[in-house]
Amino acid sequence: MIRSKRFIFLALAVFAALSFLFLGPYKAQLPDAASVIRDGQHTLSSGNSQALLTGHAIAPKLGNATAKAELGRAAWKLMHTTFARFPEKPTDEEKEALRQYVHLFQRLYPCGECAEHFGQVLKKYPPQVSSQKAAAQWGCFVHNVVNKRLQKPEFDCDEIAKHYDCGCAEEDKDKDKEPKAA
Repeated sequence: MIRSKRFIFLALAVFAALSFLFLGPYKAQLPDAASVIRDGQHTLSSGNSQALLTGHAIAPKLGNATAKAELGRAAWKLMHTTFARFPEKPTDEEKEALRQYVHLFQRLYPCGECAEHFGQVLKKYPPQVSSQKAAAQWGCFVHNVVNKRLQKPEFDCDEIAKHYDCGCAEEDKDKDKEPKAA
């Protein structure tokens, strides 16, 4: 019994020593949360945000064609729904948020090859963020640019709202039910 307790104590001591030796130096290199936030703010406020937005695609090539197709459909649904929900009269801050979102979406897209191609599209046709209608029409236009490259049918941009519901239908119905002031 005493022997097993000594063994357990010795094993724990060895484990603690090894943990300190192997993990201790790495912990000293990890930044604290405050410095990460401070450095992130410095990077964006120092004018480097353009490089952050227009850099190369981060993800590697996605070889699985089925996964690539599912991802593409989901991504376009997200993008078109985002554009449909964008304000008709956005503030300057909202315009910049959407512009940055589109660029970061491109850089972080999980299919690196797709992201690189979309990056070329963005260079030629930057996001239009002046209004909901402008964003939605731009989204449809660039979707058609991608579809043409992939030899897929193009959307009628006048009908884009029928393909990608903004989720507003319930809100619109509720507005219709509200009593009108006399």
